[in-house]
Amino acid sequence: MSKKVAVILSGCGVYDGAEIHESVITLLRLDQRGAQVQCFAPDIAQLHVINHLTGQEMPESRNVLVESARIARGQVKDVREARVEDFDALIVPGGFGSAKNLSNFATQGAGCTVQPDVLALAEAFAEAGKPVGLICISPAIAAKIYGPGVVCTIGNDSDTAAAITAMGAEHEECAVSEIVEDKARKLVSTPAYMLAQSIGEAAAGINKLVDRVLELTHEND
Repeated sequence: MSKKVAVILSGCGVYDGAEIHESVITLLRLDQRGAQVQCFAPDIAQLHVINHLTGQEMPESRNVLVESARIARGQVKDVREARVEDFDALIVPGGFGSAKNLSNFATQGAGCTVQPDVLALAEAFAEAGKPVGLICISPAIAAKIYGPGVVCTIGNDSDTAAAITAMGAEHEECAVSEIVEDKARKLVSTPAYMLAQSIGEAAAGINKLVDRVLELTHEND
């Protein structure tokens, strides 16, 4: 029986939303492994909009759910509609949207909070003992989901790792092509574009993460 996986997107574009390469690689690998996927996103305004040509902020407003629909080809639902009992696992790709829209880690660091609907869903997966995959900068919110002692990685960026540690998580350095697993919590993380210099490098770790998350869903079969 194919497994059902929820994927939370945070907009569309590395600087203000979900990282497109990471999101597509995740969706492709899940499809290749025969998983059924449903994308979700919070129905909220983005923190801001960035011109991806110049890196400058633009004087406009965009909606995270509407922008996420670009990546999901329209097949995305409000995260408030997600029910943990309908899925076997959860994966959250990276991009600054994870730190700007799904949380405010980008501006608040260790003092950050997670968007309430996203946090409620992620906590439900944690409490149900279902596997979760966090990619790129998304592991920054691991301690908010699991509490102190959770093990995760964002690669080797010292400032980000220090903020993660300050929140109570245990950060492990990790190569771009590898994953870090908190076996007790069934949490898998990988650095992706926190370290990747190419889409191929990002894919190496993401594919391992997806494969491991799916393996963990079979532990009680």
